[in-house]
Amino acid sequence: MVGRKWSLRLALVALACGDAAPAIAQQNEFPFDGELILDVRPMPGSKRIPNMDIDARGAIAVEMWCNRVDGQVVVAGNTITVMTGQPTERACTPERARGDAEFLDALNAVTNWRRQDDVVRLIGPKTLIFRMPTN
Repeated sequence: MVGRKWSLRLALVALACGDAAPAIAQQNEFPFDGELILDVRPMPGSKRIPNMDIDARGAIAVEMWCNRVDGQVVVAGNTITVMTGQPTERACTPERARGDAEFLDALNAVTNWRRQDDVVRLIGPKTLIFRMPTN
């Protein structure tokens, strides 16, 4: 009788661990082939929020406060390198141009990343917090 109780407990623990495994694996995976939206409010007079589309190979398309830039991310473990090209030169307010420059500097300076559920933090001198769309 004691053997059956332990077998049942062991089976329940294994089942519980099996259910947790996908969530744990997901938190350790960089969200390639998806979109990240910067966790900030829009600038006054705009609904635009910076976002980044990342394909399966790490190519990125970043829409900033005003301009757009393409680039590449390289991820190895919890380290990340972001390389961007030349941004577009759209006509925009000085405030949005300054926001683009600051965002781009912070993005190119990240060195690490961490994911928890739908939140991805790109960590460098300034941490950028992104959310993954849940719809």
